[in-house]
Amino acid sequence: MPPAHQDPTPTPTRSQRRRSVRRRRPWRVGIIAGLVVAGVGTAAGVALNQREAPTSPETMPTSVVGDRVDTRGGVVHALSLGPVTTWDPQRLASRSDMAFAGRVFARTLTAYAPSTDPQDQARLVGDLATDTGSPSDDLRSWTFTLRDDVRWQDGTPVTCEDVAYGISRTFATADITGGPTDALAVLSIPRNSDGTSTYTGPYATGSAAEKGQEAFDKAVACDGQKLTFSLSTPIGDFDEMLTQPAFGPVKESADRGAESAYDVFSAGPYMLRDAWEPGRGGTFVRNPHWDAAADPVRKAYPDEIVYQEGLETQTVAQQVMADNDTGRQSVSLGSAPPAIQQHITAVPSLEERSVNPRTGIVDYLAPNTKSPVFKDPEVRRALAAATNRDAYVTAIGGTSAADPSLSVLPHALPASHDADPVGTGMRGDPERAKAILAEAGVDAPVKFTIAYRSDPTSDKAVAALVAGWQQAGFEPETRPIADDYFSTIADPDAAEEIDVFWSNWAPAWASASTVLPPLFDSTINLTDAGPGRDYGYFADSDLDEQMGKTAAIVDRAEREKAWADIDRQLLEQGAYIGLAERRALYIAGSDVRNLSANAVLGGVVEFADIAVTQ
Repeated sequence: MPPAHQDPTPTPTRSQRRRSVRRRRPWRVGIIAGLVVAGVGTAAGVALNQREAPTSPETMPTSVVGDRVDTRGGVVHALSLGPVTTWDPQRLASRSDMAFAGRVFARTLTAYAPSTDPQDQARLVGDLATDTGSPSDDLRSWTFTLRDDVRWQDGTPVTCEDVAYGISRTFATADITGGPTDALAVLSIPRNSDGTSTYTGPYATGSAAEKGQEAFDKAVACDGQKLTFSLSTPIGDFDEMLTQPAFGPVKESADRGAESAYDVFSAGPYMLRDAWEPGRGGTFVRNPHWDAAADPVRKAYPDEIVYQEGLETQTVAQQVMADNDTGRQSVSLGSAPPAIQQHITAVPSLEERSVNPRTGIVDYLAPNTKSPVFKDPEVRRALAAATNRDAYVTAIGGTSAADPSLSVLPHALPASHDADPVGTGMRGDPERAKAILAEAGVDAPVKFTIAYRSDPTSDKAVAALVAGWQQAGFEPETRPIADDYFSTIADPDAAEEIDVFWSNWAPAWASASTVLPPLFDSTINLTDAGPGRDYGYFADSDLDEQMGKTAAIVDRAEREKAWADIDRQLLEQGAYIGLAERRALYIAGSDVRNLSANAVLGGVVEFADIAVTQ
């Protein structure tokens, strides 16, 4: 999951995660995400064969500026720090950039329908496809039928071959870099002895390239507007994996390969006028060939979206708060700094122009199960019982910055739950923790070291945790790490010195399959090279097997319920300790309407139906 601009402690980059991804079994490689990680008036005319998301345990209302409008026209100014590193669908890695592109110009086979109700934001619908697809009984094949009336900005139709070509670019790893590599992992294409794909993308030449292309064409097969994927292993949520722009279409004649970083050739409601200027931005205007009737996701109310990057988040917030000139038609794409958040939430006229969504980024602790201190699950449970999550949230900025969380599963996921196996709530219970240690025959003080990514805010947050732990009979020693944090704690030597690791994570799409296996499945993480993302070296063969079976469950509600059960078992064993789910706070000018944020897409501003008065 790529970093989220709005999060003061962003998740590791997709490239950092990919180092462990390469060691994974194919069905579980689609885990980023990024991040991801990553919450709008409900779009009318939603595809009929949509899937209903199970109800999450809690509904958090989103703020909407003024009354909803359904009128077209006007200009919205989107203000961002940036930088946008690419608009290439197969290279997009940032959750905020993927979300913006996916609502403005990049169509995908499936998408999450916009909604102001966070409980409904995980609802999957057909986008380029007429529905959410038809899997085979063994989940090794998925078939989609494309809409006939979707057109590129030059008026030509978007074809099945365009979708296949876009996906093929992911395999050109020497030219198309930085984006998700799920296609390489899950498609049924032969591999070389070193594990690399025999297909090397559409730019390769020679006899080997021709054979590779034949294998790809079998795995991604077009028959008119019918597209059939052949997978290397059963995948129950493949239809949700396809919400990523990396599985979107690219018109071959418009593709400039390695030089296409900022090219935008649109199949959505907007197209880029003139060239994108890195560090400055660009203007998106209407695609004259976009047909609202062929788009169940995007309302596209504004005539133009002026995207300006290179602006400090504090400057953006102050400019929009002032509500002068273009500020009235502007929306911030970066979360307001904590001090400004407090001001916004305290002033009603500003609060009503803001939205404060969860981002899906969850901070958590991973006790090192190789450590003599925490090899005993009861000691891990005692640490969980002593953890004051409320104090942690207060230290990082209060309720506008985060919500305390027992689980690593974000609230927007259908698998989200409110189980508390240790039974000590968000404030923790030092006396209960002491009792657990006594029952385990462990004498206080219990000394341990904790590593965390250091910055002024994180230093305060960890200090708040330390205070609670000390009351329970623990004696923690902090190990702040300022640089190269995730690569440092992934080094096997770190397990010899550190007893607890701070980390964070966000889902790549609305399934716990993109959270629990990449963090706690020992078969895809633990190797001689290190722990992958399983920093605590947690290993449970029964849970590994259960995760594999859960990923192959066809019914979405049943599958996510099974993931929730696995998460409860992880919590019971003290495999990790949830801390907080991050929030962002965006503010808009007084002329902006339908302001909301999408928690499933990473808690970013929702551009599917944003509007502006004229």
